[in-house]
Formats: sequence, C-alpha cells, structure tokens
Amino acid sequence: MAPSRVSKPRHTATKAPAKHQVTDDEDASQQGSQSSGDDNKVVKMAEKMRKDAKARLQNRRASINKSHEETMKKIEDDINAAFDEISRRARQRHKQRMERLYDILRRKSEIEARMIASAKRIDEAYEMAEKALGSALEHRLHDLRESQKRSFTLVTDTHALVFRHSLSSTTADTLSHGSNAKLLASKCMVEFATLEDVDLADYRSLRPSGVHGTLGLININADVFLCVISGAVRVATVRPNETVQRILSVCGLVPFEVAGSKAFRSSEQSAFDVDNLEESFLWNSYMIDPLIKFRSRLAAHEKVILDSSRILTSAIRGFVSTITIPTSSSPLRALKSNLPSTLTLISRLSCRRAGTRFNSRGIDDDGNVANFVETETVFYHPSSLCFSYAQIRGSVPLFWEQAAGLIPGQQKIQITRSPEATQPAFDKHFESLEVDYGTIHILNLLSVSKPGEAELTARYNYHVQHSPLNQVVDLSGTSEHRLLESQFDFHAETKGPGGYEAASMVKRLIRHRADGFAYFLCEEGDRSSNGYQDDKAARVGTVVILQQEGIFRTNCLDCLDRTNLIQTIISQMALELFLHHRNEHATADFWVRHSSLWADNGDALSKIYAGTGALKSSFTRHGKMSLAGAIADARKSATRMYINNFADKGRQNTIDVLLGRLMDQQPVHLYDPIADYVNAELKRRVNEYSTSDVVQIWAGTFNLNGRGSGVKEELAAWLWPEINRSQQHPGIVAIGFQEIVELSPQQIMSTDPVRRQAWEDAARRTLNSSSGKNSSEEYILLRSGQLVGAALMLFVKASILHKIKNVEGSVKKTGMSGMAGNKGAVAIRMDYANTRICFVTAHFAAGFANYDERNRDYHTISHGLRFQRNRSIDDHDAIIWLGDFNYRIGLSNDKVRRLIKVGDLDTLYQNDQMVAGHAFPYYSESRITFMPTYKYDNGTDDYDSSEKARIPAWCDRMLRKGDILKQINYSTAPLRFSDHRPVYATFQCTVSDVDESRKQSLSRELYAKRKVDIGDTTANARNDDVDDEDLIGYESIAPELPPASSDRRKWWLDNGLPARSNVRPPNQNSVLNMNRPSNPFTPTNESDWVVVDKTAPKESSISHTTSSASRGSRTLPPPFESSQPVSSNYTRDSMRAPAPVPEPRSRASSQASTMSISSRKPVPPVPKKPALLTKSSDRRVSQDSRDAGTERTVSAARPPVMQRVSSDGPKGAFPAPLQRTTGSISWGPPRQPPTRVASPRSNPTEADGSSLPPRRTSASVQSNSGLMDDDNDGASAIPSLQPTRRP
Repeated sequence: MAPSRVSKPRHTATKAPAKHQVTDDEDASQQGSQSSGDDNKVVKMAEKMRKDAKARLQNRRASINKSHEETMKKIEDDINAAFDEISRRARQRHKQRMERLYDILRRKSEIEARMIASAKRIDEAYEMAEKALGSALEHRLHDLRESQKRSFTLVTDTHALVFRHSLSSTTADTLSHGSNAKLLASKCMVEFATLEDVDLADYRSLRPSGVHGTLGLININADVFLCVISGAVRVATVRPNETVQRILSVCGLVPFEVAGSKAFRSSEQSAFDVDNLEESFLWNSYMIDPLIKFRSRLAAHEKVILDSSRILTSAIRGFVSTITIPTSSSPLRALKSNLPSTLTLISRLSCRRAGTRFNSRGIDDDGNVANFVETETVFYHPSSLCFSYAQIRGSVPLFWEQAAGLIPGQQKIQITRSPEATQPAFDKHFESLEVDYGTIHILNLLSVSKPGEAELTARYNYHVQHSPLNQVVDLSGTSEHRLLESQFDFHAETKGPGGYEAASMVKRLIRHRADGFAYFLCEEGDRSSNGYQDDKAARVGTVVILQQEGIFRTNCLDCLDRTNLIQTIISQMALELFLHHRNEHATADFWVRHSSLWADNGDALSKIYAGTGALKSSFTRHGKMSLAGAIADARKSATRMYINNFADKGRQNTIDVLLGRLMDQQPVHLYDPIADYVNAELKRRVNEYSTSDVVQIWAGTFNLNGRGSGVKEELAAWLWPEINRSQQHPGIVAIGFQEIVELSPQQIMSTDPVRRQAWEDAARRTLNSSSGKNSSEEYILLRSGQLVGAALMLFVKASILHKIKNVEGSVKKTGMSGMAGNKGAVAIRMDYANTRICFVTAHFAAGFANYDERNRDYHTISHGLRFQRNRSIDDHDAIIWLGDFNYRIGLSNDKVRRLIKVGDLDTLYQNDQMVAGHAFPYYSESRITFMPTYKYDNGTDDYDSSEKARIPAWCDRMLRKGDILKQINYSTAPLRFSDHRPVYATFQCTVSDVDESRKQSLSRELYAKRKVDIGDTTANARNDDVDDEDLIGYESIAPELPPASSDRRKWWLDNGLPARSNVRPPNQNSVLNMNRPSNPFTPTNESDWVVVDKTAPKESSISHTTSSASRGSRTLPPPFESSQPVSSNYTRDSMRAPAPVPEPRSRASSQASTMSISSRKPVPPVPKKPALLTKSSDRRVSQDSRDAGTERTVSAARPPVMQRVSSDGPKGAFPAPLQRTTGSISWGPPRQPPTRVASPRSNPTEADGSSLPPRRTSASVQSNSGLMDDDNDGASAIPSLQPTRRP
C-alpha cells in the first residue's frame, strides 16, 4: 500500500504581534479542526489512487503476460518453421549427395571395366607386338645365321676387343644333345689386341658417336648378344675424380629395354677396379662375368690397358645425385674456402632378390631380402674433409607373400613358413649384415593394429628374440646386444593433429644408439703412416678420423614411403651430430636442400619397386603436407594399382633376363686361343722368368696385462732367443701385443698411441742391440698399428726394404658388438717382391664359456677386415696369425694342473677348444712343446693362486697358412712381469721374384709361336674356312697325351706333317711283343716288350719243312731272357730301321721261302695292318703251318730276308715286315721257354690275340723327363706321345 501524502496549505498565516496572541489561538483551534477533515480526505484520495494504480498495474501485467505469450508462441512457430525448412533442405542436399555418390560409384565401375578391357586389349596388343618382334627377330637371326660367323669389335684409341661367334658349335651341340641343346652355354671367341694387329677394313661402324662401355654379354636362345651403353650423363660427383653416370640408353644389339635407372661409378684418373666390385649390388654381374673371367687370364700389363680403356662397366641400380652447397649455406664456416661444398646421396639396390612390388616379398633361403637398399649420405668440403653416413632398408625378413588386387588395402598378407623353418634364413640375413656393418638396430614401422602388419610384427619380434645376435655380451661391466629392435607405429603416431610432423618423435627412440654408432669421417692430406720412420715412406693419402660402428635397418611394408621419411630424419640426426662435434650448425637453406635430395631418392626407389613416385614426398620435400600433395598421393596410389596388376609381369621378366634367371639361360663362354695358351704356358714355365728366395721371419705375441713397466725389462730372451744361428737374423720381425693398456671402460672406446710408441722404441732398441752384437744390420720399423689394447709392429732389415711395397694396415673391432676396440684385430700386409704376406694379431673374447663368441670373433675378423681394393686376409700367399685367442682347455682345474705337473701335454692339447676346428679352417699350428701360457701370478712361474683360480690354458697361439711357409721354432720366453708368457715362432718363407722383362719377352715368344701354330684361327681372323671347333679343347688333357683331334687337325699330323714317334726300345735286345691285343684297353698279361738274344753264332742254320715254306708262313723270333733294364728312350724310327740282312744258307731255300709269299702284297712296316683285315688265305696259311707243326731254326744275329722275285730272279732285298703268328715256335738248339718283362697289369688276353702299340710301360721303366715322378710306391712314368715336328 502506498503511503498517504499530506498536502500543505498553499497560504500560511503571518505571525501576529504578541498582544494579539490569545485571539489568534482561538482562531488556530478552529482552523485545526478544519485541517483534520482535509487530511482525511487526502488519505481517502490517496487510498483511492493507490487502488487505481494497483488495478492499472495488474492490468498492465496481464497485458504484458499476454503479449509475452503471443511473442513466445510466434517465436516458437518461427523456429519450428525454420527447422522444418532446414530439415527439408538437408534432406534435399543429402539426396543430391547420395545421387552424386551413386554416380561416382557407377562411373568408377565403368572406369574399372574400361581399365580391365583396356588391359586385355593391351595384353593382346603386347602379345601381337611380341609375336611380330619375335618374327622380325627370327628373320634377323636367320640372316645372321646364314653367315655363320658374326664379329663385333669395341675399339679404343690404342686397342680393340674383338668378339666372334660361330654357330658351328651350337649346331654340333644340338645334333648331339637334341632337345637339351638350348641349355648349353654359347661359345664366343674373344681377343684383346692392339689396333695394329686388327684389320678393321671389313667392319662397319655401328656407333660413330662412340659408346660409354659395355654391360657384358648375354645368351638368349643360344644366340649371343653384346650389350653396350650408347648414352650416359653425369649425375653426381661424390669427390674429385669420383663421378657417377646414369645410363640413358643401351645399344640395339640387345633385344630388350633395360628397365629402371642404372648407374655405374667411374673415376677419371683411376682405372676400372674389378677387385672392388660388390656382386650383391652389381646388376650386370651375370653379363659381365665372362669378361671378368677373360680379364683374369690376361697378362698383367694387358689387364691395366683393358681397365684403363673403360670398356668394362659396373652397373648399379638405385639413385645417385649431388647437390651443390654454396659457401653462404655451407655448415662448416670455420673451414675457410671459396669453393662450394657438395651433398651427395647414393642408394644401391641389391640384385640378390630383385623384383617388383608383389612379385618379390620377404626373404629367401640364402638370407637375401626384397627391396634391400643401402643409402649413403656424403658431405664433401673443399678442404678435403669428407663425411659419410650409411643406412639400410629391406623387406621384413620372413617368408611372406602378398597378392596384387584391384581394391587398395585389400591385398592379403600370407606368412608361408613356420617359425622353425624361418629362423635359419633369418639368422643368415642378420649375420651377414653384422659382418658388413657391425651392430644392427632394427626400426620397425609396421602397424600393431592392422591385421596383416600386426602378424608380421609379432613374428618379427619372435625371430629377433631367438636370434644368436640378440644374446647379451657382458664385457667390462656393460651389457650389449648386436641386434636391437625398436617399434614405431608410424600410422598411429602420425594420425593426430600434428600429422607427419609427429614422425620426428622417432628421435627419442634412437638418439642414444645414433650417438653410439657415430659416422664415417676422413680427410685428405699429408700423413705419415704409423711406424714409418723414414721420411721417404711418408705419403699423401686419406686419413680416417672416425668409423661408423653400427647401422639402422628401417622397414615398413613396402620399404618405400614411410621408410624414406624416417631415413631422412636419421640422416639429419647424423649430420647434426657431426656439426655438433665441430661446434657448427647448418642453415635453413642447407636443410631444404637435404630434404629435397631425400625426396628425389624416395621417388626414384619407389618407381623401381612400385612403378610410381613415393607417397608423402610432398612432406619430405617441404616439411608440410599440402592439398596438392594429398591429391598427388591419391593419383600415385591409383597408378600403382594399375601397374602392379598389369605391367609388373613384363618388368619382372626383364629383370630376370638381365640377371640370368630364366630356365633356358646359360652364360656365355669366352675363349681366346692365344691368350689362354700363353697364360697356361707361363704358369707352367714360371721357373724360367722368376727366382725364389727364402726370407726368415720371426713372429711373437705377448699379452702385457696392461703392465707398462715391462718396457724397461730386458726383452732379448723373447725377441732374440737362443735358437739356430740361421734363424737368429730374421729379415722380417712381427711383434703382436694385447692389452698394451688397461682395458678400462674409459680406454676401450679410444686408442692411446703413447704406450704403443714406448713399446716400439723398446723393441727397436732390443733388436738393434742384439743384431749389433752379432755384426748384423739394423732393423727399421716398417709400420705399426693399434686398436686400443692390441698392437702390431713390423720391423724389417734395411737391406730388404727395397723389395717391399704396397704396405697397408687395417683394424677390425669385435668388442661390444663391434662398437668397442677392447677386442678385435690389427693386420698389416705387404708385397715382398711378388709374394703377398699378411700378419694379423687378434684378441678374442675372454671367459671359459665364451667359446662360440671366440669363434664368432674369428669369422668377423676373417670376413670383415679389409685392406685397400677390398683385399681380404685370405687374398694372400702367406698368412700368420698371432695373438691371445683365449681358447681354453676343457678339463677341470685340478686335472689340468696335474697333467701339467707330469708333463702330459698331449692330453691337454686333445681337450683344447681350438682343436674342435670351428675356427681357423685350413690353418696349421706346429706341435706345442711348452706349458700353457696363461694364467700366472705376476713375477712368478706359479699358475693363478687367487680366489678365481683360473684354469691354465694356451691362450697365446700362432697359426700359419700358405704352402710357402715352413715353421722352424715354436716356444715361449721367460718374461714374468705379466700373467701371460710371450710366445714366438720362426718361419722360412719362400718368396718369388718375377723378372717382368723376361716374362714379357717369353710371353711374346709364346704368342708368336702360338700364332704360327693356329694360323688365322683367332677372333680377328678373316679366314672363313677356319672352324672354331679346331681350337675348343685343342690342348691336351694331360702332359703325356697329344692334343685332341678335330676335322681340321689330327694329332698324328703336325700342321700337315706326319708326326714322328719318340717311342724307343728299352735296349738293343728288345722288340715289341706282337702277342699283345691290338686294343690297348683290353686286359692282358702280355708285356709291352720281349727280349731277344742276338748273340747266337752266325753259323746257326735255318731249317724248316717244305710244306711250311711253300705256304709262306713266317714267324717272329720268340723272346729270350735278359736281365738288362728296360728304358723308355725309344722312337718309331728305331722300330722301322732295317736290321742287318743275313745271307741265305742256300739260294733254293731262300727262293722257296720268298716264292711262297710273293703272291700277296707286302705290308708296310708302319702302321702294321691289323690281323682282322688280312686275307682269309693268309689266315689259312697260318693255320696250316700250325697244323703241320713245322719248325725252323733262324740265326739270332740276322733275321730272314724277303726278296723281290721276278722271272729273271731276285732284284733286291728288303727287311721282312713284322707279322703276328699264333703257331708254336722253337728257336735253335737251346729250345728254352721265353722270358718276358712283366707288365703292371695282370689281366687275361684278348680272344683274337690282336695287339696295338703299348699304352704303358713295365714297373721298371724310368722316365728321363721327370714327368709323373713320385716317391710313392707303384708310381711309374708314362712315355710321351706328344708329336714332334720333323726337322
């Protein structure tokens, strides 16, 4: 209720004076009564007004409520109407979208149908084109076959390489082998000669602009094709004078197109290094192999000429590119240079399991994986500083397959082998990688949620856990694995808002391992090799500052897109580590160039394997994913689907042809009739141009146990022992040390040369002091090398220094999975005259139970240690290993000590771990005659008395390999300052010194002689009448046999001249035994020769019956006994020479004898007519003679004479021919049985009694030529049947 309002009167009375107050009071009371009434009125009015206001307020409120309700209703209606409109429009848009989607799906189905139809048409067109090409090729080959001989020549400025192929051999093989003829290797003649010796008049130029080399020869359907490079362009310059060129085109001599990109490395100054080829990355290995084998048969100077000609080419497949880094963007600002730097990326794809995406997956039984790529980042600064970092990628090393399909993401993954059947191949793969690269860190990018990839990941983890390389190596308080694995689910990590930028989180997983692997760093400059004391030995070369000790193996499913992005990040990490070590940092421009290079690499590798560029390359190139990049990835995915389904078949076939994998493919056989003969003769006559010398070698090994105080000890008892005086002045002294420093955790990661230099001085001082006392010349330190605790020093006499060349050193770490040098090897090799000698000192894994680890250390060193030109330890004529191999004796401590006490070294040696033979195959060790060299108490001769009580063992050993090495001594020295005893051995090494001038002269003589012998039958011959088969197998298969015959050449004819036999009777009383069978391979007891007594008196008469004389049967004298030795010095001339003609006893008897056989033509002396071809009348005569039992006595000194008879009587006489007889024979009065020289063979004679000249001599035959000499029982000489030329 509103408060009442009281109105005041408008007019107020004025106060009267005081004298009038009473009257005024009365008036006031009257007026007060009146105002009270007014106030009541006012109150009533106010109340009324309040009620009116309240009513109005209520009305207003009702009106407002009503208006609000109307407004809300209107708003609700509007909202409902708007929602209905929106819903209507949404339904309309959804309908339109579905219609468009249906239209897209319909068009997609139509496109797929058209693609399938197009693919069918393409296949049909391809088949038609293939048939047409095959038909054209057949016509071309037919035209070529018409000429029978085809010749190609690669010409350089000074020489020519000539190829000639003839189908005569192929035709002959086809006739002899039938359907299998296509499996035979094609034969091609080759000759490398100077331009003066090659007639190019009949040749026409196929490539006037020249060629860039040859990929080799290939055999397709028994036809030989020469593949030459017709176009190439330089794409990279890794370092000065080391360039890489890309093959753009191949000459049309090969009927197929070379797929993908291929490149070959070349050097502008150095020749083609055939000894440094890695066959696993050599894509033309199958094609170039015949030429490599041909090169190996050439003389040394011809090899140099052929290599420098650049005819032979090594081809790799992958990606190579160089980006120039301007000086302003170079990350090495401290090295002042005005020349730009270069950044090169080299990716080499292996050819071991080559193929396209869905045709080549997983691993094979040899441990080769699909899409295996080695990528190397090379940064070269003009100051000659070179940085390199290598990574590898490869398919998941399991046996798995994936079929191609038209729907992306629906290609099912199938694992085809059990875990037990997969593990051997898995181990082969990683053991090979460990030997080549060291510790392997697997970075698996497969998904752990997708069904197919998750299954591969689980199996991958299983095999890693069961791999021998995953065993823990506990060394110096640290535990290391040689095979590590990290899982990084690429898709799960990058599907968030960060996108592909989240891939950089992989750095956290591998940071520690990347720092441990380090990188390769070298520098060109002046260096004096370790140990060279002579200034003349100093030379300019490459100084290796740091080695990369391990490698990351990255894989996803295809090893393309995800893998390339992660490898880009790892490469950047390695470069950042290199710059951090030099307190440098790279500019943004440098990293942009680096990313661009890796993006190009990903595109190139993806095109080779999948047919298109890599996905995600936009992010790799620019660091962010754009809409254009996403559209490009979609387009690439569609293109991949088409290529993988319809084009990969032809691409795979091309790869198989290039690598020689087709079933009907055989390699080409090259032969050079002159060069092959000359090289064989040079090897046989090596003594004519080389001399041999014996050099004395002293070698010793000593584990110092980190005792530096031993430098001051007297070392003469070890370095100059009391041995035979001839061994006390060795020409070469090789000293190997182990644990030259204490192998603490701080020491094993670096090499301190101070301690090694101190031992060098001590060894030199001892050697020269001892040699001075014996009036011998001083020793010079040739070279030394060190790997943490292992050191090798080589001293030589000053007088032999001029004979030594090509001295090289190398090291190989095996400690802590190849990361640490506490275990490993140091090797030094040299060429002493023309003999290659290698010394290796090694320190293997310690511990009684680490037997397998020691064997693994040996194989790692033997296969992994490399010198220059990729020369290994086994590529030497003489090898000496010396070191602490740590092999123990497999007996208890008490038993070993008891056997040592009684001196039973044989039992100890039989239980030595090295005797098992799992290490050092084909090496020899002399008999051990000294006590075990480990482990002693320092300063005493007592074995370990500590709490560990280690079992004594021959840890320190020396082994040798090479026929030219002969070990003389093997013993120990009484030096007691270490817990090991030093071991030494002396050797005699027979080295050869080749007189190159004499060798070249002899080579030219042999070449000229051979040229005369074979005439024009060479690859450069112009005589079409010459048959290539005359030269195939022309040489004899054994020294005592003549060369093989052909249609043109016969072993009994020497270039058209009759051959003269060098068969001679062993003595004057010996004649051929005619009772031997004519077939030399028929078993018989008959000897080759029979002895005839020719000392009978001349008065001995000839008596025989008239019947036998009339029949004309004439027999040979029977053999008589003789004790004279049989000699092989006989010739056919001695057989043919006429014997003294005796006078007949009476003219009548001689006439009767001659008349009886005058009716048949006399047989010439040589060759004798076989008995089976004689006339039947002759055989009847012989039979009648036997039936009549006639006898005659002939003078032993003069055989019967056959005379020519005519109507006028005898005109002359000539010796009677040798003729077989089977009748009984009796000779003169003695009538004693014949005595024959026994033949080594004891077999029955042939039924028909026929015989041929002897094939082998008796046991008492001696050879004057020395061939086939042998100290063994039963060895005998074989007479030579080599034809000799008639003077």
